Amino acid sequence: MEQQVLVILPHPDDEAFGVSGTLAKLLHNGAKVTYACLTLGEMGRNMGIPPFASRVTLPAIRKKELEASCRAIGIQDLRILGFHDKMIEFEDQDALNASIDALLQELRPSLVITFYPGYSVHPDHDACGAAVIRSVGKLPRNERPVVHCVAFSKNCEEELGKPDVTVDVKDFLKQKMESMQAHKSQFQAAELLGRKKLNDQEIRRRFGTEGYWTYKFES
Repeated sequence: MEQQVLVILPHPDDEAFGVSGTLAKLLHNGAKVTYACLTLGEMGRNMGIPPFASRVTLPAIRKKELEASCRAIGIQDLRILGFHDKMIEFEDQDALNASIDALLQELRPSLVITFYPGYSVHPDHDACGAAVIRSVGKLPRNERPVVHCVAFSKNCEEELGKPDVTVDVKDFLKQKMESMQAHKSQFQAAELLGRKKLNDQEIRRRFGTEGYWTYKFES
């Protein structure tokens, strides 16, 4: 059983769609979960439907949405690291590495969850995953946590194969749906669910499993 899990993702709402069910399940099973979110998604284009945010107010709104999502999942340890949205690949690499290194040293997680670099569509996703892999890869082999990666590029299964870890989260769909719906300004939940309300069977089919690739370090 996992004791300490560290989740490192770049944007508010990244946790909701890919990993929220897994995190709720880990918490239910007794793990401690720390979520380090690199940015506040302040450059997001979406302002709500109908719009209720502006470029000025969006960061504060997204912070509140992130906190609400974490409450829905059950996460109590949220760290907001203060990097710049849509700029992760251009951030000072030493500063980014240092932030991740400090979390690894403080928490000594047995499991880290992040994006798979090169297979996660958004440049921030890929840069975040690459930074995590760099930091974990510097640790002695016997001190490295397992790293589970989320990937969803069109070619990910063609090049990586099927996810080697599949988590059944059907018992935690309440937490997952509430996590997604917490991010109201981004309206992905509405887009994802469609205009009609999904029935329980459709929700279980679409959202009932979460898949990961275990990162294989070369040395």
